[in-house]
Amino acid sequence: MGSSGAWTGWGLLDYKTEKYVMTKNWRVGALQRLLQLGVLVYMVGWALLAKKGYQEQDLDPQVSVITKLKGVSVTQIKELGNRLWDVADFVKPPQAPSIPLANCWSDEDCPEGETGTHSHGIKTGQCVIFNGTHRTCEIWGWCPVESDTVPVKPLLVQAENFTLFIKNTVTFSKFNFSKSNALETWDATYFKRCRYDPRFSPYCPVFRIGDLVAMAGGVFEDLALLGGAVGIHVHWDCDLDAVGSDCRPHYSFQLQERSYNFRTATHWREASGLEARSLLKLYGIRFDILVTGRAGKFGLIPTTITLGTGAAWLGVITFCCDLLLLYVDGEAHFYWSTKYEEAKAPKRTANPEQTGGFPTPTSSCPGALEGARHLPPLLLLGAGRCQQGGPDTHSLAHS
Repeated sequence: MGSSGAWTGWGLLDYKTEKYVMTKNWRVGALQRLLQLGVLVYMVGWALLAKKGYQEQDLDPQVSVITKLKGVSVTQIKELGNRLWDVADFVKPPQAPSIPLANCWSDEDCPEGETGTHSHGIKTGQCVIFNGTHRTCEIWGWCPVESDTVPVKPLLVQAENFTLFIKNTVTFSKFNFSKSNALETWDATYFKRCRYDPRFSPYCPVFRIGDLVAMAGGVFEDLALLGGAVGIHVHWDCDLDAVGSDCRPHYSFQLQERSYNFRTATHWREASGLEARSLLKLYGIRFDILVTGRAGKFGLIPTTITLGTGAAWLGVITFCCDLLLLYVDGEAHFYWSTKYEEAKAPKRTANPEQTGGFPTPTSSCPGALEGARHLPPLLLLGAGRCQQGGPDTHSLAHS
């Protein structure tokens, strides 16, 4: 008994149930409705419609990209004269530049066979005079070394009208869905005629180089002179619930670098048998293509999670309004006593016949007592008059 009384005293054995109280507090009521409206707008407008919270997502597509550059140009280079450039000439893989660094004081500073990361060749082991004030390690390499002359005018000005064809295919393995950016058309000459335009031809995969650089925020003449890097972002946003699977690429462009160059060489043997080469330092435009995408399709689990999140927010709103009403409002004490009420079971009363209580009332009206037994106690004490003649009896009413 003592242990049970202790648990009861702490209230650990009490059971609490909800009680709904309608309060006439317009401030808290208006705040609750505004917050509920905000949650509904967020759930329907943002979570369900904008972010498609009812769909399963695949954010990791498998990507394949193929590029083709087309165009022909003629340049005049002092060492080479007039030269015709086509795709095989001006599409080159990049290579890292080199910087000479070989100062020395004696032959011991030039170990034979050593190569440096920024050297033009292999050291011979000899420290030779470079000029009146400097000595340098002798190397075995190509002569003459590269010239540091910077071009003063772009050579491939005509490359502005070259075209870049980007063929891109994405596969969303989660939904077993694949799509290519090459439009399905019966016109065999479509890709020869179309050019990408963000308004009139947003899905054409053929880009004019001049337009592409301009959309990236650069000037073609500047990039043609010293080179540069342009980023091409291809983003796929696929709604697989739509009719025909709405899945189209969206292109965006960004200028990443304003200077870019690399070197390439052509080797041959002279009539004397000496090996020779032509070293070219090329300034050009590098295109970095990045492909991202997402695909969505209706799913029961994400829909349930999204709706459950909205229901939880509605519960948080109710909880916050209760805090304001019960702790912050000026009549918080009244609302607290009204909301939280201690209810105890009524005690059982004894039978009047066993306790010698009030005598059973009698009546001279036939059927009056029988009818009174079926009335509540308060109605029994207030029984009406008897209409059977003789004086009216009010003894029960006044007792």
